[in-house]
Amino acid sequence: MDFGSPLSKELREKYKVRTVRPREGDSVKILRGEFKNIEGKVTKVFPEKGQVNVEGVTREKLAGGNAPVPIRANNVIVTAVNLDDSRRKKKMEAEK
Repeated sequence: MDFGSPLSKELREKYKVRTVRPREGDSVKILRGEFKNIEGKVTKVFPEKGQVNVEGVTREKLAGGNAPVPIRANNVIVTAVNLDDSRRKKKMEAEK
């Protein structure tokens, strides 16, 4: 399954790309659902499900404690891209 998240307007103009595959370390803003308008970093990515975990988005468990809530990747907008990976950086810069 191929999945991606839209980029913010500023990043879209900078990199000339509409969507990007979310990665750990990217900053995102949730656009839909119960956690709408929450911003945070991606902590875990589930490519096979097309979902991401976002820092600070948790649900209380019945037995106590908190569990991260997976958010669909197309329901978040990427506000900052993690360019630590040289291959990703090269690809983002090359698409101009």
